[in-house]
Amino acid sequence: MRHRVKGRKLRRTASHRQALLKSLATSLLKHKRIKTTVAKAKETRTFVEGIITKARKNDLSAKKYVMNLIKDKEVVKELFGEIIEKIGNRPGGYTRVVKLGNRSGDAAEVAILELVDYNDVANAKAEANKEKKEAKAKAKKEKEEAEVEDAKVVEESNSKK
Repeated sequence: MRHRVKGRKLRRTASHRQALLKSLATSLLKHKRIKTTVAKAKETRTFVEGIITKARKNDLSAKKYVMNLIKDKEVVKELFGEIIEKIGNRPGGYTRVVKLGNRSGDAAEVAILELVDYNDVANAKAEANKEKKEAKAKAKKEKEEAEVEDAKVVEESNSKK
């Protein structure tokens, strides 16, 4: 029985699992969203949210703790600068897991793990695609109307003869 046992083993040794979580956390903080399996995403979510909560203190102890887990200095600077500034007033729930379905190769469940307040990049892309579709639909409609007007002109010229 697994009573009161936290976390997932992910079929790895403890050191390999810790290295995986550190790597996924670094990638998430660097790119603001990553695509991985659902189990890894859920486990990384708890890992990253602990790091962000600790980083919100923004003191020397917090910086040393975070630098011990995340080895990329640029990512640490970005975390304490931009990310904490944007997420600082949120009382938790800094990440979101969005399930995508199964991967075609091995049928593993795949998900996107993203920072909550950084989805404006994805929203901007979606909005741009929506605008393109609307523009195409409008152009198609105008083209059809022009063809209808041409057809009316042809009919009028035939009836006048």
